[in-house]
Amino acid sequence: MEVGSLKIAYAPGKVILFGEHAVVYGQPAIAVPVTQVQARATVEPGSEGQGITIVAEDLEQSYSLEQAPPSDALRAIVVSTLEHIGVGTKHDLAITVSSTIPIARGLGSGAAISTAIVRALSQHFGNLLSPQTISDLVYETEKIYHGTPSGIDNTVIAFEKPVYFVRDQKIKIFSVKRPFLLAIADTGIASPTKIAVSDVRRAWKREREKYEEIFEEIGTIAEMGRRAIERGEIETVGRLMNENHRLLQLIGVSSPELEGLVEAAREGGALGAKLSGAGRGGNIIALVTQETRSRVDLMLRLAGAKDVIITEVS
Repeated sequence: MEVGSLKIAYAPGKVILFGEHAVVYGQPAIAVPVTQVQARATVEPGSEGQGITIVAEDLEQSYSLEQAPPSDALRAIVVSTLEHIGVGTKHDLAITVSSTIPIARGLGSGAAISTAIVRALSQHFGNLLSPQTISDLVYETEKIYHGTPSGIDNTVIAFEKPVYFVRDQKIKIFSVKRPFLLAIADTGIASPTKIAVSDVRRAWKREREKYEEIFEEIGTIAEMGRRAIERGEIETVGRLMNENHRLLQLIGVSSPELEGLVEAAREGGALGAKLSGAGRGGNIIALVTQETRSRVDLMLRLAGAKDVIITEVS
């Protein structure tokens, strides 16, 4: 989008439908975009000599690229994008970012912000990048947020399609035969992705055989989930969500708050429900129908959900 010399770009959120944590260990995962929430980035010329200024509206922060440490994720994605398109960092620009995606809730807020920045900068310099290139650039920045990222956030957000993902393999965008509805309920508690991933890795090192067996089961569920979605077998998707959640409980990434919302969703008539993302906070997702969406929404809010988003996967 272009408004005069102002360039504006957006990127959606995402949820993992199947395969979280196991995806880090080579198992498949499925993620879908969530367009009801979005990150926004604008790029416009700055005053002469100001250099590149980054304004993070939601955090009420404003700083120059030169002042930011190398570990700053916004600085990192700006620098890597400008270097990739071959224009360098010696420009007078104002880059402003904002987002309606809750932070640290497993909705891909960091990857969405980075994706929006890449898109806006590439528009500004007239060098539009492919979704794969954007995904690759954002992946490097994801290491700052998550330590050992799976690569799924940057992939599904850059392509904005349901994605079947196996680490170090070519991504697969697949078709949804029968659109379905997900209720995404927020515990209101930050999900510490880097900590949760590190804790699981330590447990895996202690009990490798046990954890790899669980990861393989989760991977099988993701494979079955893809087939069910491609065939329009929505009830099967719900059953697989329940089983995936049970396995995530076994690796210790659930919490009382997540369990309360999963139980409430099922009591409200959801076909299936599970935590989504790193766990220990963040969101649960529930598979609902047009007939059950209102009741599930109500039950989730009564159970303490801070917010509920209903999104269609198609």
